[in-house]
Amino acid sequence: MTVLQVENIRKSYPGVVALDHVNLSLEPGKVHVLAGENGAGKSTLIKTLTGIVTPDEGTISIEGQDALADRSLFSRVAYVPQELNLFSSMTVAENLFMPFAKSGFGRMTVSKKAMQSEAKKWIERFGIHARADQLVGQISVPNQQLLQIARAASQEDFKILILDEPTSSLTANETDHLFKIIRSLRDEGCAVVFVSHKMDEIFSLGDTVTVLRNGRSVGTYPMAEMHEAELIRLMSGNSVQLDEQFQPHPYLGTPEILLNVEHLSGPGFSDVSFTLRRGEILGFAGLVGAGRSEVMQTMFGFHKATGGHCTINGRDIPRGRTDRAVAMGMVYLSEERKHHGIFPLLSVRENIGVSVMDKLARAGVISFSKERDIVADTIRKFDIRTSSAAKKIMFLSGGNQQKAIIGRAMARKPRILIFDEPTKGIDIGTKFQIYRIMQELAEQGVGIILVSSEMTELQRCATRIVTMYDGHITGSFDQAETDVNTLVGAIIGAQEMNHAA
Repeated sequence: MTVLQVENIRKSYPGVVALDHVNLSLEPGKVHVLAGENGAGKSTLIKTLTGIVTPDEGTISIEGQDALADRSLFSRVAYVPQELNLFSSMTVAENLFMPFAKSGFGRMTVSKKAMQSEAKKWIERFGIHARADQLVGQISVPNQQLLQIARAASQEDFKILILDEPTSSLTANETDHLFKIIRSLRDEGCAVVFVSHKMDEIFSLGDTVTVLRNGRSVGTYPMAEMHEAELIRLMSGNSVQLDEQFQPHPYLGTPEILLNVEHLSGPGFSDVSFTLRRGEILGFAGLVGAGRSEVMQTMFGFHKATGGHCTINGRDIPRGRTDRAVAMGMVYLSEERKHHGIFPLLSVRENIGVSVMDKLARAGVISFSKERDIVADTIRKFDIRTSSAAKKIMFLSGGNQQKAIIGRAMARKPRILIFDEPTKGIDIGTKFQIYRIMQELAEQGVGIILVSSEMTELQRCATRIVTMYDGHITGSFDQAETDVNTLVGAIIGAQEMNHAA
């Protein structure tokens, strides 16, 4: 039995065919993986499955009925986007059951007491560390992610659950818990569409995989008959030797210290000290909530330090002054690129050019020819795939948005570049492009800090790895001489390594 059938759907936008006669069949009680590189058409396909986008051609049937003729059928599709989409000034319970008509909670009036009582059951089932009456803005990002998934599952008549990169903000334990929930929903007869760029998750959870490439269906395969190298070949169209794609970059720079952090304290961390050398890629490892991002944001001035200090080439960075940090050569690239990285309604040209406006203006007049040259050079140098510099950046794939952000940062010629989860939600091919960009920047003398939740990523890229647990540094390790068990022990707090950072 098929719960959702897509046949020969086609969708085009000016200058690009997003979907080219794609087919998809979903069965109840199965986890169906949707695989493909960034720009393969996954997002557009998901939007058609949820009724957000109407295809130019083709048919969509839900439980045997024409969903394009009766759009109410799309209410049976519950969707959890990759990016957080909650109301921060409303409570956990209110977010959980919105829209109330879909959740079946309160047809005419809503009882706050009854809603909070029902919310507690979902909070417990999904392992959300929050109270029903707590404002969403007061809970952590991982708990917000779990709340989004619980909200989708609470919809009254859903038959299909679409999860787009649902583990991007979750710890290993939270991911394991989520997978148990997904399997229970599958066993109850739900059809699950699962999108992830993490190969271990795909193979652990999936029953079937459909591969998209350049907007076309490459094929649908039983996951039990698939292996990693073959899946990557189908996604990219090329044979891939995973072990040879990227080798760790040994430290080849000078002993010159670019950044010195001494006894820094701030929101969520305390007494953090470490150094960054010229041409070094310094990794930061730790569980979600360990304080890694908070350290970076405090150094950069997003948060005001409560103790300690940071220096660049021996000069103090004033507390809470992002403008001074940038002027002194530091650039921070946030993990939440759609909220803190890009200007979604502006073009690729405007997103890149905004970083160098001060260099383009003379007597208050901006030289658009200079801007055009800088943008064109950045697009070429960082291989940003876009039909035009005038295209709104929101329509680029996640990987190309990230490369545009990196290119914008490099237009300022920084001394220190902080990457916070730079490959979050990015396909494996683009990941390796970003790894190579980091290596090339390090070879040019840029000091790089890489914050990542992927141990493999840190081992591939970093020369040293600093570990954090519960707001404190637990060790600093030479990547080439340290085994994974030692690193994992340091990030879960099993041992206080107390190595000098």
